[in-house]
Amino acid sequence: MENAYLSASAVFLVKTLFDLYIGALLLRFLLQLVRADFRNPFSQFLVKITNPVVIPLRRVIPGMGGMDMASLLMVLVLQGLKMLLLAVIAGRLPSVAGWLVLSLADLIELLLTLYTATLILQVILSWVAQGAYNPLANVLHVLNEPLLSPVRRLIPAIGGFDLSPIGVLIVFQLLRILLVAPLTDFGRSLG
Repeated sequence: MENAYLSASAVFLVKTLFDLYIGALLLRFLLQLVRADFRNPFSQFLVKITNPVVIPLRRVIPGMGGMDMASLLMVLVLQGLKMLLLAVIAGRLPSVAGWLVLSLADLIELLLTLYTATLILQVILSWVAQGAYNPLANVLHVLNEPLLSPVRRLIPAIGGFDLSPIGVLIVFQLLRILLVAPLTDFGRSLG
C-alpha cells in the first residue's frame, strides 16, 4: 500500500515538473510562430528559463522558416523522456510504437490544456483590466488571436460579448474526445 503512495507521488512530480517546462518551451515556440513581441516581460521570462536547453541546441539545429526548431526538438525529447519515466514508475514499459503514440497523445493534451489556460486567462484579464495596459494581456492576445478570429466569423459578438472563446473551448473538448482519447487507447493497445 505504501508503495502505491510513493509511485503516485512520483507520477505527480514527474508530470508536473515536465509539463511545466515543456509548456514553457511550447509557449516559446508558439510565441515565435505568431511573431509575438519578445521584449515583453512575460516573453523575456520564457526566454530566460528555456535558454539553458535551447541555446546549446541552436548550435546544431538552426531555425527553419521562422520556426525555432531547437525548441520544438527539445519539446519532443522531453515529452518522450517524461512518458518513459512514467512507464518506468508504473512498472510496464510500452513498445516503441506504443511509447511514440502515447507521447503524441499526451503532447496534444498538454497543448490543448495550455491553450485552454491562456484563453481563460485572457478572458479574465479582459474583464478585470479593461483598457489598462497589461503586458501579459498583449502576449495572450497575439497568441490566441489565430484561434479566435476564425470562430468570430462564425459566432459574432452578442450584446457586446465575444463568445468566440467558448466556441474554441468546445472544439478543444471535442479534440480531447475524438483525437486524444482514441490515440491514448491505441497507444496502450500497442503494448
